[in-house]
Amino acid sequence: MKKMHLFRSSSYEIRLESEGGSLPRIQGIRWTPLLDTESTLDYGHSLTQAPSEKIWRAGKLLFIHLTSTRPGLIRDHKHHLRHHRQCCSGKELVDWLLSAGLAVQTRSQAIGICQVLVDGGVLTHVKQEWHFQDKDTQFYRFAELELSPEPGTGLRDAEELLEALGFLAQLGPDALLTMALRKPPAQRTEDELELIFEELLHIKAVAHLSNSVKRELASVLMFESHQRAGTVLFSQGDKGTSWYIVWKGSVNVVTHGKGLVATLHEGDDFGQLALVNDAPRAATIILREDNCHFLRVDKQDFNRILKDVEANTMRLKEHGKVVLVLQKNLQGGSSQPATARSTRYLVMAGTPEKILEHLLEFMRLDATLYDPVDTLLGDFLLTYTVFMPTSQLCRALLHHFRAELLEGSEQEKATYSLHKRRKILRLVSQWVLLYGRLLQGDRSTTALLQNLADLASQDPRLGGLVQEQAQDRRRPRALENGDGSVSPQPKARSSVNWLASQEEAISNSSCALRAQDKVPYEIYRPDHSCLITVLPVNASVRDILRSLAPRLGRDGEHVLVKVNSAGDKVGLQLDAVGVFTALGLNERLFAVSVEELGSLTPHPEQLGPHIGSSETLDLISSKDLASHLTDYDWNLFKSIHQVEMIHYIVGPQKFHDVTTANLERVMRRFNELQYWVATELCLCPEVGKRAQLLRKFIKLAAHLKEQKNLNSFFAVMFGVSNTAVSRLAKTWERLPHKIRKLHSALERMLDPSWNHRVYRLAVAKLSPPIIPFVPLLLKDMTFIHEGNRTLAENLINFEKMHMMAKTVRVLQRCRGDAHAPLSPLRNRSPHRPEDPKAVRISTCSEQSLSVRSPVSTWAYLQHLKAIDSQKELLRLSHDLES
Repeated sequence: MKKMHLFRSSSYEIRLESEGGSLPRIQGIRWTPLLDTESTLDYGHSLTQAPSEKIWRAGKLLFIHLTSTRPGLIRDHKHHLRHHRQCCSGKELVDWLLSAGLAVQTRSQAIGICQVLVDGGVLTHVKQEWHFQDKDTQFYRFAELELSPEPGTGLRDAEELLEALGFLAQLGPDALLTMALRKPPAQRTEDELELIFEELLHIKAVAHLSNSVKRELASVLMFESHQRAGTVLFSQGDKGTSWYIVWKGSVNVVTHGKGLVATLHEGDDFGQLALVNDAPRAATIILREDNCHFLRVDKQDFNRILKDVEANTMRLKEHGKVVLVLQKNLQGGSSQPATARSTRYLVMAGTPEKILEHLLEFMRLDATLYDPVDTLLGDFLLTYTVFMPTSQLCRALLHHFRAELLEGSEQEKATYSLHKRRKILRLVSQWVLLYGRLLQGDRSTTALLQNLADLASQDPRLGGLVQEQAQDRRRPRALENGDGSVSPQPKARSSVNWLASQEEAISNSSCALRAQDKVPYEIYRPDHSCLITVLPVNASVRDILRSLAPRLGRDGEHVLVKVNSAGDKVGLQLDAVGVFTALGLNERLFAVSVEELGSLTPHPEQLGPHIGSSETLDLISSKDLASHLTDYDWNLFKSIHQVEMIHYIVGPQKFHDVTTANLERVMRRFNELQYWVATELCLCPEVGKRAQLLRKFIKLAAHLKEQKNLNSFFAVMFGVSNTAVSRLAKTWERLPHKIRKLHSALERMLDPSWNHRVYRLAVAKLSPPIIPFVPLLLKDMTFIHEGNRTLAENLINFEKMHMMAKTVRVLQRCRGDAHAPLSPLRNRSPHRPEDPKAVRISTCSEQSLSVRSPVSTWAYLQHLKAIDSQKELLRLSHDLES
C-alpha cells in the first residue's frame, strides 16, 4: 500500500440542548472521535510518526538546505576567550530564515521555529540553555552526526522543505508561549506578558476573573511539568503553597476514605481552597497520564494579587448597599510612557440604573460604539438586553433627560442640563444606529424617540444637534450594493426617524429576517402531505396550530412535533417561538394528533439523496464553485445582527420579539455543507470519479481559504475529514502527490489544540472582509456565558458583559466594508452567461473548465441535498470500499 496522509478520525460536533420543546441552545463545540472498525488501517508511515520524529525530520531538511545554500554560516566562533566549534549565532540563524525565501515572514515566527528545534533537541545551545535567543552572542549548533546528509544526496523536493517549515511554524507559537512561562517572571518581556495574557483569555479556570487580574497573573504564572503518570503532586494534609491550573493532561483527585472523587482536565484548576483558607490540602492530586503540564501561582503572589485587586477596587454604596463596583485601570499599558497613559476606572459590577448613570456621567459627546479604548458605551448597548428590559432603559433615559440639577446657580443648572441632554441624545443615536429596524414596533422605544424629539425641538440649543445627527445617520444609507449599483436614500417620514440607522441600511436586504417578518411555514402531516401557512418568524407553536386548525380537522387535539432523519421526535411546547427557522439539517415539523404520534415516520426527503450529483459538479470549476459559495455565504453572514449572538447564547426564552433566525441559517448552512461533501463522495460509485471529486473538494477548500470564507472552508474540510471519507484508502491513493500535500497544508488550520490557536493566529493577520468560523465564535460566547455568573451579590457582572461584547465585535471587524468584493464573481453581473470555453487556472495551477451558467450554479448551491446520518454514510462507505 502506498504511503498516504494521516487523516483525522474525528468530527466537529455542535452540541445542542433543548428542554421541553424550547429552542435549542448551543452548549459547546468539541472534537469527538468517530467509532469505525477501519480506524486501525495502516495508511502509511505518518500513522506511527511521533511529533518528535516529525520535528527531527523537519530539522534535517532545514539543515540540508542551510549547508547547501550558506555553507559558511556554520563555523568556529570565539567569544569571551572561549572557542565554540561548528556553530552559528542565534541572530545569524534568524536572519538566514528570513532571507532564504522560505515564507518565514517575521522575526517572531523565525524565533518560534528555532525554539521548536531547541525543544526537539535538533538545535542545542553551546551551554545547553533551553531558551533560544536572537542574539549575536548566543551560539547554537545542529546535532551534526545525525543530521548530516549522506554523500551525494541533496534536497530533492522543495515542497517537502516548505511543508516542514510550515509544520515548524505551526508549533512555533506554542513553543514561544511555553518558553515565556518557563522564564523567571522578572525576565519576561512585554511581548511575552501579552502572549501569556492572551492564553489566559481562553482558560476556563480564570474565565471569571477580570482582565486586570489576568494581566497580574500573566506576570507571576510559572510553568511546571511532570513526566510520569502516577506522580503525586501533593498529598492530603500537606501545607498549601500553590494554586495549579491543568494546562495539558489530566489528574485524579483522591481523598481518604472515599478514594477517587474527581478527574480534572485541561482548563480545570485545583489547590486554591487551601490558599484562601490558609488550611491543609483537602485531597491528594495524582497524575492520570504521562507528560502533564501545569500553570502554577505561588501563595505569596496569589495573596498579593488579591490585595492589589482590593486596593484598586472602589465600591459605591446607596442606603448601605453596594450599587456600583469600579476597578482602577491604567489605560495604554505599562509599556507606554506615563504621559500617554491615563488612570480611569472600569465598571466591574452594578445595578442597571447605576451603570447607566455612570455611563452618562463619563461618556464623551463624540463617543462611538466601536471606540477601541473606551468601550463602555458599546459594551452597554450590545448587552443591555441581558440585564435590563428595553422599557426600563427607555424610562431611565427619559428620567435623566428631564432631570434638573438641584443645587447651584441658574447658569450652572443650565450648563449641566444641556451637557447631560447632549450625552443622552448621543447615546440614543448610537443605540438606534446599532439596532435599527429591530427597535421598530417596540412601543416604549417609539414613545421615547418621539418624546426626545419633541423635548429637543423646544430647546434651540438642542434642535441643531438633532438635525445634525439626523443628517449624519442618513448619510451612510447611500451604500454600494454588491453589483455596483447605489441604493436610494430614504426620506425621513417623521420626527422619530431623525436617528436613521446605518446598521439598518446594512441589514435591510431581502436576506435579513426580523421577528415580525412573515415567512411560509411548511408543516407536514403523518401521510407526508405538506400544509403551508404564512406567519411571522417568531410565531408561537400555538399560533401555528391555530392557523392550521381548519385544515387539520376535528379528530382529536393536535400537537406540533419536530422530527429528524433518524425518526427521533420532540414535542414542542405551545409557547415556543421561532421553531421553523430553528430547524436543523433535515429536520421537519409535523402536526399530528396524539394517536398518530406513534406511527409517525420521517419524510423521504429527510433521508437525503440516493444518487450523487457528481455529473453536475463536473461542469463547475472548483474556483467558480468557491466564488458562488462565498457570495451566497456573504449574504447570509451580513444578515446576522450582532445582538443575535447574545440572544442565541443567553436563550431566546429570556427575550421577547427578537429572533436569531439569521444566525441559525448560517449554522444550518455550515452543517449542510460539510454533510453535502461527505454525501457526494459516498454516493460516487466509481473509484476514479470519486478521486476526481475528492480532488475538486480539496481545491474548493483552498479557494475558500484564499477568498477568506473560513466558515465554508472549515465545513468543506470537515466533510473531507469525515470518517466515512477518510477511510476510503483506495480513493485517497489515487490523488496526485501535490493534492495530498495541499490537503495536508490546509488541514493544519483545523487543529483544535490550544483552543484553535493556529486558526486564531491566521485570522488575526487577515484584513476584512472575512467570513469567520462562526461555530467557534459561538463556542467562545458559550464559554463566557457559562463560565461567569450574570448576577453576583445582586449586581450585574459587567465584566462578563464586556467579554461578551468583545466577542460580538468580531462580527463587525470581519465585515469591515460590508459591501467590499469577497470573490471574483462579485465584480460581474450574476446573470451574464458563461463562455463555455473559458478556461481558468486553479490554486493548484491545473486547468478547470466551467461550462455551467452562473444562474444554474447559484440555484444548485441554494438547494444542496445531504445525508446527515453518520451511520448511513459509514454504510455507504463500506459498500464502496469494504
